[in-house]
Amino acid sequence: MKHEQIVELIETAVDQLQYSYVPYSGFRVGAALLARNGRLYTGCNIENAAYTPTNCAERTAFFKAVSEGVRDFQAICVVGGPDGRMESYTPPCGVCRQVMMEFCDPEEFEIILATGKEDYKIWKLKELMPLGFGPDNLA
Repeated sequence: MKHEQIVELIETAVDQLQYSYVPYSGFRVGAALLARNGRLYTGCNIENAAYTPTNCAERTAFFKAVSEGVRDFQAICVVGGPDGRMESYTPPCGVCRQVMMEFCDPEEFEIILATGKEDYKIWKLKELMPLGFGPDNLA
């Protein structure tokens, strides 16, 4: 992935922090999902008083894309922190990693975690979800 493309994903994810609905935790998360067709899908975390219905930024972005017929993805950038302060990397939770396993090739799909445009790291899904369970396990 080119540096300019990574920066665009980071900027888009950071922009999503403002839309987070986090009255309980105050922990804002933004995501920018890049489909192979070049289109970006965004997401923010949306909390709920019952907690279980809470939806993470990553899943929000994936579900938006899938609901529009897109199922081929290249990368996602995830940023976040208390009150939106990006003090450390914000890795996807286990449920989000499982959703990624459903729609992404773990050998190719990239997860970018960032605290700024010049402070980021990139992992393959297989690194964050070793021995992940996906559609191939049911074939």
